[in-house]
Amino acid sequence: MRRRLESITAGLALVVLLGAAPAAADDYDATEAGNPLRLAAYLLHPVGVLLDVLILRPAHWLASQPVIAELVGHDTDS
Repeated sequence: MRRRLESITAGLALVVLLGAAPAAADDYDATEAGNPLRLAAYLLHPVGVLLDVLILRPAHWLASQPVIAELVGHDTDS
């Protein structure tokens, strides 16, 4: 039984590897690359990710704890 499971797993892994498409970057478009808003987005995006990971997610986790959720009105059913 175990050998059969290993064979099935190896077969599935082979199918996934052979069927995977190579990753490709977006095409470079010079008319969009120099846009001032795009340049600002390149600079501000990491700041937003850091705020999300370091402040917002821990705050949400804290607010979703059973005792605190009732105090702050967090809906735990969703």
